[in-house]
Amino acid sequence: MRLIEGRIEVVDVDALLETIADVSDDTGATVQAFDADYVVDREHLARAVELADRAIERGENVARDRAVEILLYAAGRRQIDDALEMGLSEGEHRAVVLVDGGDEAAAVERIEDLVDPEPTLGTYDRAAVRAFFDVTDAELRTVEGDLADLVRERVALLPVVK
Repeated sequence: MRLIEGRIEVVDVDALLETIADVSDDTGATVQAFDADYVVDREHLARAVELADRAIERGENVARDRAVEILLYAAGRRQIDDALEMGLSEGEHRAVVLVDGGDEAAAVERIEDLVDPEPTLGTYDRAAVRAFFDVTDAELRTVEGDLADLVRERVALLPVVK
């Protein structure tokens, strides 16, 4: 799994999705773009990939597309419409683009053309993450660990919630 971090200007979401689909089709790589404000760290996405692949292998996947299944796990949601909030919308965003499998090097090269490099992992928006993952003050006070640990737990628990 490779992660490309940086800023991306989305003028037309459909055009961006088409470009990502073309890269994926041409290289055989899975490509999924995330709004970095919702991604707590690398492990967050690595765990989502692992669990999505396990669901696909077992025939328990919700989405037909591996990239969408990864998005569902990263978001801790079973509804695609709910998970899409973690994706990119029109405007300028801090982004993390996941590239996995296929000809990763070729896919990364093409995706890097879309992204102005800038570190984004580890600088998520706490308020946005807490709201999206429904993390309360009481929960934060009660558990060991921090917000990132709770998000990774939400990702890990998604198969149980199904």
